[in-house]
Amino acid sequence: MGNGLLAIDTRSVDYQDSKKKILDNLEREMTTSDFLVAFSGQTKSYCIGLVDICNSTKISANMNEKEWSKFYFTFLNAMARIIPKFRGVPLKNGGDSLLFYFPESSKQRRYGFISCIECCISMLELHDTIAEDLKKQGLPAPNYRVSSDFGKVVLMKTQSSVFNDLIGPPVNMCAKINHRAKNNGYVIGGDFFEHVKTLQDYKFHQQQGFSIGLKYSYPIYSVKRNGI
Repeated sequence: MGNGLLAIDTRSVDYQDSKKKILDNLEREMTTSDFLVAFSGQTKSYCIGLVDICNSTKISANMNEKEWSKFYFTFLNAMARIIPKFRGVPLKNGGDSLLFYFPESSKQRRYGFISCIECCISMLELHDTIAEDLKKQGLPAPNYRVSSDFGKVVLMKTQSSVFNDLIGPPVNMCAKINHRAKNNGYVIGGDFFEHVKTLQDYKFHQQQGFSIGLKYSYPIYSVKRNGI
């Protein structure tokens, strides 16, 4: 019995000793630069945009690996090529979606806001071209939705990327309101609307609001050019 207790005590000491060594090593080795994500501490107000394929899971389920690779490659690259033409910056893709932002919008001038709207509408206008390109490859044409919003974000940087990342309410809201757009349609959030509602070249139509768990829902507006 004594030997049994001694054996248990020894194992306990060995475990505690090993655990302490591991923790000591981690404490010495881990520095701020070891983290995958670093917060810059900087905040900016930007227009954030998101384009997302409708029912992509169902569509890709009927394709083999080569086919869905071509499908996503064609779509995402077509979208990514448009963004810089309006001084936007592609930020990251989520497989069937692409997040982007407009640095000029931080100045809260008409040009920055109009650049965002025109970029998003131009994405939709490219639908038939993308559909034709995919048809030539024997692939289906996607429907997709575009959304954008404006607000404060925190700038981040990851070790694996030379690009900054952004987190904040407009990024989250862009993703949430995207599904409120019609197929091949465009919606914006209420914060962005307050900055662009006086622009005469666009028609804004209020949609059903998005509940954010507060007393009032967050307003959403569909956007089209006047005369369309």
